[in-house]
Amino acid sequence: MFDNEMQVSFLGISQNEAFARMAAAAFASQLNPTIEELTDIRTAVSEAVTNAIIHGYGGKRGIVTMRCTIKDRCFTVTVRDEGKGIADVSLAMQPFYTSMPNLERSGMGFAVMEAFMDRVTVESELGHGTAVTMEKQIAAVGCDE
Repeated sequence: MFDNEMQVSFLGISQNEAFARMAAAAFASQLNPTIEELTDIRTAVSEAVTNAIIHGYGGKRGIVTMRCTIKDRCFTVTVRDEGKGIADVSLAMQPFYTSMPNLERSGMGFAVMEAFMDRVTVESELGHGTAVTMEKQIAAVGCDE
């Protein structure tokens, strides 16, 4: 298998969430994933981008950068914002935790990402932003490996 990568930056507004989801899925499609694998990627990317927009920038305009890589059959996507950062990453990753209960957020974003991807890591620095990196092994459907 070959290695490949792409990076795209876009304004952190809700209208660009669908763009990011589709761009990641289109990039991953070169691995010939199943519909379920593509759906998993789209869902996880959607959650990560939504978190960057809502929690990272909190209604202010900012740039979200998404970097996708393929190495062997592993698809990796990193969604990065330069927003306010997360004070306590382990707390933020707990199911049902939300820093914005007034917005009726479910607090399930990271749990959803972890459910749909094989590995999720979060790096954050207060005042400098957050990077969420997610990995998914794509099965070799129809391949003789």
